[in-house]
Amino acid sequence: MKALLNSIKGELLDPKARSLAEHLEWMELPKLGVNDPFPVAVLGQGPPLILLHGFDSSFLEYRRLAPLLSQRFQLFIPDLFGFGFSPRPRDANYGPEAVLSHLDALLEQIPDKSPCGLIGASMGGSVAVEMARRHPQRINALMLLAPAGLTGKPMPVPPLLDRFGAWFLSRPGVRRGLCRQAFADPDANVGAAEEQIASLHLQCPGWAEALAAFARSGGFSGCGTPLPDQPLHVIWGANDRILREPQKKAAALILKDGVEEFEACGHLPHIDQPDRVAERCLNWFQSSASSIQPSDHIG
Repeated sequence: MKALLNSIKGELLDPKARSLAEHLEWMELPKLGVNDPFPVAVLGQGPPLILLHGFDSSFLEYRRLAPLLSQRFQLFIPDLFGFGFSPRPRDANYGPEAVLSHLDALLEQIPDKSPCGLIGASMGGSVAVEMARRHPQRINALMLLAPAGLTGKPMPVPPLLDRFGAWFLSRPGVRRGLCRQAFADPDANVGAAEEQIASLHLQCPGWAEALAAFARSGGFSGCGTPLPDQPLHVIWGANDRILREPQKKAAALILKDGVEEFEACGHLPHIDQPDRVAERCLNWFQSSASSIQPSDHIG
């Protein structure tokens, strides 16, 4: 994967994506039993902040938000296990537990052992919630961007249909349509650069097999209850065409307070309105850190 990404990162059309790719590090995580290193973009200075991308995406999803946050935080932006440009061993488990075990190992590698902030977008929001429950001493606050999977029940995709789903998602027209659907104003904001980033990781060996295996696992649906104890804030896009109103209403019943909606914003607030999201993140994590006493996450 490292050689593949090194060979194509110079071809990235988006200059912010090229810049973020230059900050990529390859971490050895021997506890996972995987010989190949894992990609993590590491940049900035300050308290540690972990950013988790969504389903069938990569670290490049944060190309617009990362430079705005790196002025105040040290960012760690991994590719989730089985997604993006991460290694995909043939005999690995690609369900939620494998994703979380990978993040457990990553958290151990962060040199600053002070509490971390956590951002999760779309499916990454559910991953963030699960991760916060597992690490109450290390994760001190969460920001969820259009979180998906907080409600409902896991629905494993049957064999054969899982492979068909992966094949379907690989079709250029389908990916183009999904990319446009994620933005509030696709005619103005979706071009060749966005479509390239949405599909670049499909070149990784094992992409279809890992995606199908994840679908068979049922994914992260139903992760919202009970919510973790850490402070949590949510940003929705008013023009989100990925998360439908019934899904948002069901999640709002769980989240209660701390939900904010951005106008003229789609399913990717951190791409549609990165400056506004960055301002909220800076205020949220700084205020959360100042309001939490060291003993609050011990025991």
